[in-house]
Amino acid sequence: LGMCTFTLAVALGAVLLLPFSIISNEVLLSFPHNYYIQWLNGSLIHGLWNLVFLFSNMSLVFLMPFAYFFTESEGFAGSKKGIMARVYETSVVLLLLTLLVLGMVWVASAIVGNNAASRQSLYDLWEYYLPYLYSCISLFGVLLLLLCTPFGLSTMFTVTGKLLVKPRLLEDLDEQLSCTRFEEAAVSRRI
Repeated sequence: LGMCTFTLAVALGAVLLLPFSIISNEVLLSFPHNYYIQWLNGSLIHGLWNLVFLFSNMSLVFLMPFAYFFTESEGFAGSKKGIMARVYETSVVLLLLTLLVLGMVWVASAIVGNNAASRQSLYDLWEYYLPYLYSCISLFGVLLLLLCTPFGLSTMFTVTGKLLVKPRLLEDLDEQLSCTRFEEAAVSRRI
């Protein structure tokens, strides 16, 4: 819960950082010599951008997969049941997944890269591969969102339309009375 809450806070910070930086820039341009607004300088905004990028990478690569695998884990076979067994299993699965994803990113960069150095070594992990991995995962998430959202929304409105009872505010009561009289006449003729 703590990891998911932290990730949600980082996501909200990432969403609200662009409007905050635009508004702070406009306030600084409007009041350039005001002593109380001088803390909204460019170094603050640049530092916030760096922190949001760092924490979003950490949340995307480590915290959210750890939280998901922790809810799915039961502990290794033969070990005691408990939290630490689940943490050990989650850590091993996350390590294996990290190695798999880094290997796939390395192979993709070796295929796309045109120099021999990109094919030979995992060069500069923090400067090249992590932002590339973040961009690839973000692109995949956006494409999945664009693909699944229309189907999910249409299904949601279909199910909701079937479950909800339509309001009877706009029905014509005279028409209902005449239908009821016809049904009553038909039943009395059958009798």
